[in-house]
Amino acid sequence: MLRLAAFAVTTSALAAAAAGPLPPLPLGLLAPPDRLTVSVSSTGNPRADGEYLLECEPPSGTHPQAAKACERLAELAKERKDPFAPVSKRQICTFQDGGPATAKVTGTWHGREVDARFDRSNGCEISRWNDLEPLLPSARS
Repeated sequence: MLRLAAFAVTTSALAAAAAGPLPPLPLGLLAPPDRLTVSVSSTGNPRADGEYLLECEPPSGTHPQAAKACERLAELAKERKDPFAPVSKRQICTFQDGGPATAKVTGTWHGREVDARFDRSNGCEISRWNDLEPLLPSARS
């Protein structure tokens, strides 16, 4: 009986090896879901300040404009833009003050970790913020 079991195990292993390696799993099964936490303060609008959860596919969470925020992120992805990339240190920015609003976005987006900070301290940062509306609330001064 023991010989028969050993033969069956060996035969199964040989059959699996002959079939070749298994195909890789689809990336969607391995990547964590898109889930972002958006923390906003000092916008001048108490209804916009706070911490919100955003999930896409389908849009959900506590973000007040979840569907529109997910649509905007999808648009940026189609344009192959990284919405969470910092302003390049080589970028020349105008000296203007867009107000004291700040935001922090953390979580996972398109399978990668996100830890981005936003403010409105100069023209480049203001543009970066505005480009992410409505993920970030309007804070135009």
